[in-house]
Amino acid sequence: MPLPPLSLYIHVPWCVRKCPYCDFNSHEAGAALPEREYVDALLKDMAQDIVHVQGRPVSTVFIGGGTPSLFSPAAYERLFAGLRELLTFADDVEVTLEANPGTVEQEKFRAYRALGINRLSIGIQSFDPAKLKALGRIHGQDEAIRAAEAARLAGFTTFNLDLMHGLPQQTLPEALLDLQTAIDLKPTHLSWYQLTLEPNTVFYRQQPVLPDDETLWAIQEAGQQLLEKNGYTQYEVSAYAKAGHRCRHNLNYWEFGDYLAIGAGAHAKITQANGDILRYWKTRLPRDYLRGLETGRFTAEEQNIPAGERVFEFMLNALRLREGVAATLFTERTGLDFADIQQPLSRLQKQGLMEAGNDVLRCTELGYRHLNRVLTDFLE
Repeated sequence: MPLPPLSLYIHVPWCVRKCPYCDFNSHEAGAALPEREYVDALLKDMAQDIVHVQGRPVSTVFIGGGTPSLFSPAAYERLFAGLRELLTFADDVEVTLEANPGTVEQEKFRAYRALGINRLSIGIQSFDPAKLKALGRIHGQDEAIRAAEAARLAGFTTFNLDLMHGLPQQTLPEALLDLQTAIDLKPTHLSWYQLTLEPNTVFYRQQPVLPDDETLWAIQEAGQQLLEKNGYTQYEVSAYAKAGHRCRHNLNYWEFGDYLAIGAGAHAKITQANGDILRYWKTRLPRDYLRGLETGRFTAEEQNIPAGERVFEFMLNALRLREGVAATLFTERTGLDFADIQQPLSRLQKQGLMEAGNDVLRCTELGYRHLNRVLTDFLE
């Protein structure tokens, strides 16, 4: 089967402060970040993974965290100089960097842009001072607004704002005011998603009072209408974009493409020449990852994805897309026969949860509202 497009994920695991809702691999930064050592480790890690490239150009890069904007432009300049010696980047490569409003300044944004980072994703979460305090964020409303304005002034024609709803004791008017404030800043992309209580977080152990289901549904419906009215098309469960500004890196995930991964705790998925699909992940704790400079070991574990699990993993990603995917992509990306999903697909089509016909794999509007229910039918 043909190899899928290839992306690169880079993880920077440090934050100023760990948020109580966050279950990502993030750790509070000390007085000084080990920028030079970490960049050295990233480049050594990438050199070891070069076998997984298999002659493909890298079409997208995403630098996530943690708070990648804690690192200086000089650190990224050295990182990308090293990566270009190892990899071929597509001429139109999309390079995204995550930033938090409490860690940005306009000159830093300009320097990032000059390095070839051409997309920012700014973690706003809310503009409401009380909600920001409840979420443990280090920025205020004014800093959030300034960060979005700084992105535009620095020359970023494509940038995303991350915004959550269903916050502790949030009302419908409060949620819509947050969303309208974000829209007024004219981002080209909005990630707008509901707060969930994840295990191994402070919020999971000490659960805040969240809006009831009726309020959550009202927020979802009214928010989607507001976004559509302002020219944002929902193309994925929580992703809304202006025309021409969908996140290509995330699309590669959702279309079951391949992605390299470097950095503490980063996860990768690679299709091998023999058709096997390899999943591997890197050492989680930053101090252990940095030891790889001496030991040469960065990968914590790797495993082939069994055929039965590929069905669910493909659907878990592809059905998040409002437009779904071409049915032929299932065999192209999994190496499995379309007959492997024919039975659950037919059952869901009869129930009105997936579109009829075998040309496109896509949920109906009803199925999209009950996506978890649909996905259970593809579990082996």
